[in-house]
Amino acid sequence: MSDTVQQTDEVLAEVGPRLRRIRKERGATLAGLSQATGISVSTLSRLESGLRKPSLELLLPIARAHHVALDELVGAPPVGDPRVRARPIVRHGRTYWPLTRQPGGLQAFKVLVPQGSLEPEPRTHEGYEWLYVLAGRLRVVLGQHDVVLSAGEAAEFDTRVPHWFGSTGEGPVEFLSLFGPQGERMHVRARPSRS
Repeated sequence: MSDTVQQTDEVLAEVGPRLRRIRKERGATLAGLSQATGISVSTLSRLESGLRKPSLELLLPIARAHHVALDELVGAPPVGDPRVRARPIVRHGRTYWPLTRQPGGLQAFKVLVPQGSLEPEPRTHEGYEWLYVLAGRLRVVLGQHDVVLSAGEAAEFDTRVPHWFGSTGEGPVEFLSLFGPQGERMHVRARPSRS
């Protein structure tokens, strides 16, 4: 049995006693709770004794009747520390801070590119990328476009289009990069500025 299944079974086993405790703390009877929820007394009794598996259809009306959050009824495990404490990765002079912990799917990075004037070397690969400039100016070469994004500007593109991005040579640039498999598209677009 996997750890996840075992944890789920343990949480579900505690629901019945928790329902009984909450009902008694509020001075409610099974009959009164039945009237408030529309759930039969026998079903409520079986839920509390663990003979009936809890479901959302049963727990939601009970939570409403007791004026408690659903988490309180099921004793959901506490959410872990959401902070991502990633160590920076330095590649080709750029510093990347991973902002997501899970492999695969959408990946987020904070990127720092030092001042420098490099000749663009556009590349292609599967995926979709979204960039948001935090500080400095980011040069983006995408197909036939060569644009400069300033702090607060964003761009999105299919990475199968030849692309390159880096410093304009005027100073370092710091930006956020979201990269995901094809189809996970953002809805913010940057357009080349018109002279």
